Amino acid sequence: MMNDTFLKACRGEKTDYTPIWMMRQAGRYLPEYQAVRGNVTFLELCKNPDLCVEVTLQPIDLLNMDAAILFSDILIPMEAMGTPLEFHEGRGPIFPKPIRNQADLDRLHVPDPDEETGFVMDTIRLLRKELSVPLIGFAGAPFTLATYLIEGGSSKMFWETKKMMFTAPELFHAMMEKITECTSLYLQAQARAGAQALQIFDSWAGVLAPCDFEEFALPYVKRIIADLNDTGLPIIYFANNGATLLDLSVSSGADVIGLDWRINIGDAIKRVGNKAVQGNIDPFSLLLPEPKLKKRIQGILDGAKDAHGHIFNLGHGINQFTPPAQAKLAVELVHELSGR
Repeated sequence: MMNDTFLKACRGEKTDYTPIWMMRQAGRYLPEYQAVRGNVTFLELCKNPDLCVEVTLQPIDLLNMDAAILFSDILIPMEAMGTPLEFHEGRGPIFPKPIRNQADLDRLHVPDPDEETGFVMDTIRLLRKELSVPLIGFAGAPFTLATYLIEGGSSKMFWETKKMMFTAPELFHAMMEKITECTSLYLQAQARAGAQALQIFDSWAGVLAPCDFEEFALPYVKRIIADLNDTGLPIIYFANNGATLLDLSVSSGADVIGLDWRINIGDAIKRVGNKAVQGNIDPFSLLLPEPKLKKRIQGILDGAKDAHGHIFNLGHGINQFTPPAQAKLAVELVHELSGR
């Protein structure tokens, strides 16, 4: 029997309690994940459907989450476009050949998602046989993906990205077009494989001024969401550090707006209007002692009482040093306080 509370909340339907899942819930904070990861590299794990199924299921079985999110990485389709991708411990993802000019961009192709990232679709099909909660598929938003390709990895300053935006806008937009086509096809393939909701992660959107977000990032998110309309699946758009971009994010066409912790949830809900919200507790607040954590969670639930639908989540991914018992406590408190 499927627990569809999460999907109901996405659609703004009445739920018996507030559903909860956590970004990065399958991952490094769980000893069970570390045991699997100990035998393979990160990329090998991402490309092994059986192992991806195992780690996707861990937080559902251990922590009683109300939704599963496919275990993968936002950069998988970028590698499939034809640029080498490496993961280094402590440094994160590295693209040793960054995309800085037209010749670099011409090297990239738009991959067939079933052919070139078929392992992701296989994972989704396997998970649907195992899961009793909905499965969320996902991709990175084009702007966030572009930053990795242009910078050659993670960045604090985004010098190369903004330099391209402001001094070579035609090149930047041409790159966004290509990434958008790739991402749209990739998410459509996930829907066909059996994903029941789709989240678009715009991890670095918050580095943009609202006017630049509106010109260089949002149109591409809108295009992807429009392409996904036919799937009938709820679409979640999460612009991290995006409290200043909230009104624009609402115009993306997404059904659910992800919120980080830098905004009061009640204020955000007034601005979001007739859409569901997801969020918005500071991931580090999971470290609070139980009475304080309970109070913090109650505050968010109270603040979200007028939401068109509310999915409880962190304002960003769970930190790798979080004790699993604290994550489990948070799930129990959300369920208990919201009426399960």
